[in-house]
Amino acid sequence: MTARSFGEILGGAKQKAARTYQPIHRCSYNVGEREDRFYRPVPKSEVGARMRAAQAYDVEYRAQGKRNGPLGHIGLEVLRQLYRMCCPRTGRLDPAINTIAQKIRRGRTAVFDALAALKRHGFLDWIRRTEPTGNEGAGPQVKQASNAYRLDLPAKARALVAKIVGRAPRPVDDEARRAGDAAETDRMVASLPLREEMATRISDPLLAAVLARFGEAVASQERESAKRDESGQSRNEG
Repeated sequence: MTARSFGEILGGAKQKAARTYQPIHRCSYNVGEREDRFYRPVPKSEVGARMRAAQAYDVEYRAQGKRNGPLGHIGLEVLRQLYRMCCPRTGRLDPAINTIAQKIRRGRTAVFDALAALKRHGFLDWIRRTEPTGNEGAGPQVKQASNAYRLDLPAKARALVAKIVGRAPRPVDDEARRAGDAAETDRMVASLPLREEMATRISDPLLAAVLARFGEAVASQERESAKRDESGQSRNEG
């Protein structure tokens, strides 16, 4: 009689799947499982302002006597590269660390540390992901995939970005509208009596009154001169 396993004795009961011992991080999600709720698009018009805010943040929180701030020059390089790689329409951003390192010509460890600093200070977040290996065997055959990244801003940097973007040049149509409004205002002021027009254009009430009286005197002389010219012309015609 040959030895049999307990599973065979119990009528072919299912055996527990063996572990694959793949090097997978905890709290990892399958590729495509959560990205649509995680990614956040970044308008191209904000990228420059966001980088300026990150640089200002790095300088402001740099410890006295230290050469680099909390982000460091490599952290700023990595952040700039991530903005270049981010899809402005969908926010998709999932480069491998080796790809980032090759793009900015830095070591993998330096890039890894920079990513950690950016996340620690609120400029970046990510979710870990896995993908199938395609291999056969017991247990889920998966491997670690590149992270999905989301570009973000801490509160102080966000306020600075809003301030910078607020000083952006106005659209051309807005400039035309403002020019039209200014022209309409000039026409309205020109239709006012001289004294009211001076009060509108000059903030000093005393100066406005003096100039108004002077203007009225000149206008009165012009009217008298015009009347004399008309009277003389009438006599000559008669």
